[in-house]
Amino acid sequence: MLKILVVDDEPQIIRALGINMQARGFSMVAASTGAEGLEMAATKNPDVVVVDLGLPDMRGVDVIEAIRRWSKVPIIVLSGRSDSVHKVEALNRGADDYVTKPFNIEEFFARIRAVTRRVDSPLDIPTVQIGRWTVDIARKVVSTQGVEKATMRLTPTEWHILEILVQNEGKLVTKKQLLAGIGGKGFEREQGYLRLYISQLRQKLEPNPAAPEHFLTEIGMGYRFRS
Repeated sequence: MLKILVVDDEPQIIRALGINMQARGFSMVAASTGAEGLEMAATKNPDVVVVDLGLPDMRGVDVIEAIRRWSKVPIIVLSGRSDSVHKVEALNRGADDYVTKPFNIEEFFARIRAVTRRVDSPLDIPTVQIGRWTVDIARKVVSTQGVEKATMRLTPTEWHILEILVQNEGKLVTKKQLLAGIGGKGFEREQGYLRLYISQLRQKLEPNPAAPEHFLTEIGMGYRFRS
């Protein structure tokens, strides 16, 4: 069963899509803000994300760009903006398709089926070893094996950061890129939060948080992940 995440603040759209998805055997989860949509994209593992461009807290294109930093999940824009400028920007930011409101419901679901045929998996991130922890990002599981078998819980924001860093292993990821990835455009100034989240990841996953081997700070620039 396909799971569709719809990020839209129009209750009537949510109701209509929910009824039609249920009738077609799809599962739907909904978010009314960009921030909620980003959290659900990380925690609900949707097969397709549908995003409106006019969200109350942030621009839809920024939601698309943030998701695209760590995921290959198909993204369809569903918007009342029909001009080519908005379409081009959304597609350039990482959307796979663009549907204009009002829309034909059969065409909409045909587009969903089309984008899901183009990809094999919503994530392109391998399982990685961080100290004694095995991290399976696709399944959102951190665990150890053997005699001392254990699991570790990460928050949605910690998963966001971890996914971005792991997908860019060995590369410098700037503070601005990380903050935009976890909070969208306008969140780039919250560097104090970023230091806190990196510190939490080190405390949870590093063998010696005081001398990190995996989550490396590039002073004045950003962070680098090394497995």
